[in-house]
Amino acid sequence: MEASSLQAVVQFPHLFKPPSCMQNERPMNTGARKLHGKFPSLTDTRVPRRLFLQFMGYNHLLSYACPVLAAPMLEMTEPEVIRTQKLANGVRFQDVVEGDGPEAQEGDLVEVNYVCRRSNGYFVHSTVDQFSGESMPVVLPLDENQTIKGLKDVLVGMKVGGKRRALIPPSVGYINENLKPIPDEFGPRRSLFSHAKEPLVFEVQLLKVL
Repeated sequence: MEASSLQAVVQFPHLFKPPSCMQNERPMNTGARKLHGKFPSLTDTRVPRRLFLQFMGYNHLLSYACPVLAAPMLEMTEPEVIRTQKLANGVRFQDVVEGDGPEAQEGDLVEVNYVCRRSNGYFVHSTVDQFSGESMPVVLPLDENQTIKGLKDVLVGMKVGGKRRALIPPSVGYINENLKPIPDEFGPRRSLFSHAKEPLVFEVQLLKVL
């Protein structure tokens, strides 16, 4: 280590040039004079401790030992909280986006896009193509005799442009196979009814009140 440091002084003397207040050399002892006589290119120069530590990577190590000194403090912002509401029938929902259009009322016809998943996140069906992004909205009557009650209750009170995410228990879900929304394709319809006895997650966007 001493040899490599000494070699660095020889090869890069400008890095270790002392300030004017430290240019007075110490008197050489007898051994130093003999060494200087044999190796005249080597000089006994006092190196400032701070400059030496910087050259040896001290500042780099300081960033690991005390990161507060190495990086500026980031401003902390409070995260937005999405509140969950619970209905008496067990439905839980969140307002992901609050709409600003007309409000849907009981008995209305509404046009919506939705994504249906199992409670573990497994995809079941959607009116929006996952690859192309093309949507095929469906029209639902806000009537529990025609639309699953849980989804109907979520849509009532929504405003056009709004989006809600809801967890719908099976007791207010597909209690029979005639309730909407039902996929037109056989595969998605079969997948939907195979999970009808478990909670389903609907993310629904209200497009129009007809």
